[in-house]
Amino acid sequence: MTAEDRASLVGEIQSAEKELERCRKKVTELRRKMQPEQTGNYAFKTPQGKTVPLSELFGDKDDLIIIHNMGKKCPYCTLWADGFNGLYRHLENRAGFALVSPDPPETVGEFAGGRGWKFKVLSNDGGPFTKDMGFEGDKGDPWPGISTFRRDRDGRIRRVSHAPFGPGDDFCSIWHIFEMLEKGIDGWQPKYQY
Repeated sequence: MTAEDRASLVGEIQSAEKELERCRKKVTELRRKMQPEQTGNYAFKTPQGKTVPLSELFGDKDDLIIIHNMGKKCPYCTLWADGFNGLYRHLENRAGFALVSPDPPETVGEFAGGRGWKFKVLSNDGGPFTKDMGFEGDKGDPWPGISTFRRDRDGRIRRVSHAPFGPGDDFCSIWHIFEMLEKGIDGWQPKYQY
């Protein structure tokens, strides 16, 4: 590759990166235009079996981030959650934060403990939350993603935004890092242990 070819490709990459940033800003603008939807005060179970309403997950914040997780059966969801473990203190400083799993409460607690997760983990085992939020398929299979909520002064809860998770999304940086390697992702898949 000549120096001119390399310089041309660098210019194309920089242009594409600017376009990607413009698209991200556009997505943010479009999300801001969406009318938040009022939602119920769903109930979850802690690993100890205690019932906790959605309203309590806000803590002393007005905003809440919920991670929709597919449970212990999914190494991809585990990868995302492992990443949030490192960001947790930063996230919690701005908003309430919790992960909701379809697994039974004791399974959620055992799995989270084994992974060293520091954030709140809850079970939606059999509850309507995942389906009502649009993260459940026709056959009852859960899908991964994120929902954000706002608690109004009168106590009403509104879902502000949501997005699915998947390889290459902006919620797990590992995909973008691997894409910079010579062979890219090269068939790599997450595992529970390496």
